[in-house]
Amino acid sequence: MKLQQIIDSIEAFAPLSLQESYDNSGLQIGNPQSDVSAALLCLDVTEETMAEALDRGCELIISHHPLLFHGLKHLTGATPVERIAATAVRLGIAVYSGHTSLDSAYNGVSYDMAHRLGLRDLRPLVPTAPGERTGLGVVGETQPTPALEFLRRVKETFSVKALRYSADSSTLVVRRVALCGGAGAGFIPDAIDAGADIYITGDVKYHDYTTYADRILLADAGHYQTEIGALDIFTRILHESFPELEIHVTAQKNPVSVI
Repeated sequence: MKLQQIIDSIEAFAPLSLQESYDNSGLQIGNPQSDVSAALLCLDVTEETMAEALDRGCELIISHHPLLFHGLKHLTGATPVERIAATAVRLGIAVYSGHTSLDSAYNGVSYDMAHRLGLRDLRPLVPTAPGERTGLGVVGETQPTPALEFLRRVKETFSVKALRYSADSSTLVVRRVALCGGAGAGFIPDAIDAGADIYITGDVKYHDYTTYADRILLADAGHYQTEIGALDIFTRILHESFPELEIHVTAQKNPVSVI
């Protein structure tokens, strides 16, 4: 099939109009009219994932995080991004990224998190417009659950080796849950305004814990762990639209580890 057909299928689910103003979702490298028989799915386009795409004979890499985020002013091979871009152009490997467009899509990244936790009555935490089902983050309901028990559920659900949470929180029981995949600490006030008992996201800073501990339970489940569901979403979109397309999910692991 043509690359443009694959792009159209992804963007029917996650239109580029949903991306944030700072973002660079969409086709990064490649000719929309090129043929594609195999695609590699990943969170980040690294030199390792590029080598993996070559080994697997993939003409397309689909990532969550954009390869070209800040733009390039030269192509000298001085940085990994420059080397990856040059390799992709030289070998004819297309790169497409669905970042905040996929984050804000209905049943996108945060919805995936909510489904994994078994939440109900889902709605966006920060809707794109009043009454819309699209937007960043999700709020949902759960059966009343002791806070520590719910934190253990979060840890197990997202395979977190060391779950960071606000130890001084006064939350004893979790009924309403707010969450956002990736670096969502900026939406802590929105979670509080939504009446959430707990807010789950990644990249929470020290002073977020000290500032908000008396108003909400914070749980940092990790950037990678809260966004890895993006690959399942891409897989479903492609399987449904192109059952003949060969799909590979990267062997890339979380670049952050703990001991």
